[in-house]
Amino acid sequence: MQPPPSSKLAFFFSDHHRWLLHHIQQRLRNHADAEDTAADTFCQLLSARVDPDSIEQPRAYLSTIARRLIYDRHRRRKLELAYLERLSALPEALAPSPEEQLLLLEALVAIDRALGDLPQVVKATFLYSQLDGLSYVAIAQQLGISERTVSRYMKQALRQCYLSELAL
Repeated sequence: MQPPPSSKLAFFFSDHHRWLLHHIQQRLRNHADAEDTAADTFCQLLSARVDPDSIEQPRAYLSTIARRLIYDRHRRRKLELAYLERLSALPEALAPSPEEQLLLLEALVAIDRALGDLPQVVKATFLYSQLDGLSYVAIAQQLGISERTVSRYMKQALRQCYLSELAL
């Protein structure tokens, strides 16, 4: 008799959680972040609906998921820091409320996720246009590309945002 899928996952978790937590903690040097990342790793395994018995190399599989999550965490923190730095440069009268700041930060993270697979120059083009309000001429000068390329990159970025919205 085959154990139910939930007990397979429970055994998989108990067999690998301690190792994964130690593995992540060596990379992050922060126990709380390591615990969050380990939990997120197993959540991804759950949401992928993978049969634990089908995983030939569980530690390699889990460490690959964890590495991606760590990378995403670092990228998100970098984005948050850049956002907070720009906010601090604003005059107090123009600064958004804490609620607006949170909504804007969530939107930035969503945009970053949507544009994640695009080349850096395409992302930069989109952000210069949408966040800085630069014209295509100014973006072309800033990046050393033609206006036509700016237009092409904007179409590419907007298409990617649209497709990621459909995926939700």
